[in-house]
Amino acid sequence: MPGRQELPSTLERSPRDAQRTWIKAHDSAVQEYGEGQRAHRVAYGALKHTHEKVGDHWERKESRRKGPSDPQSARPRQRGGRSGEGVDEQATKEHLYQVAKRLGVDGRSRMSRSELLSAVRKANRAQTREARKG
Repeated sequence: MPGRQELPSTLERSPRDAQRTWIKAHDSAVQEYGEGQRAHRVAYGALKHTHEKVGDHWERKESRRKGPSDPQSARPRQRGGRSGEGVDEQATKEHLYQVAKRLGVDGRSRMSRSELLSAVRKANRAQTREARKG
């Protein structure tokens, strides 16, 4: 099935370039591996090189931070690692603070970089849940 028909809801709320990246990678993966979860993982892996999840959608990364967002995307297949849930783990503390501010994370000014990472992931999950409800 073409990627446009399988576009996840977070990408439906994202800019066209994020959608295009995911769709191209998905369609290519379907040709290589067949339909299914693997094609989706490949598409998200490609997306995480140029975009990061902010709330309930994906946004383009700052140009100097292109590359895998999390350890799982950086590793070869079947090497494990945890997903960064679309949050750029290579981002500076200042960038994470600004994202947390946009997401309305309380107490962000007193948080360490790792606490900001966790708080942004949590806020992203909450906003995505809310967006899918309504």
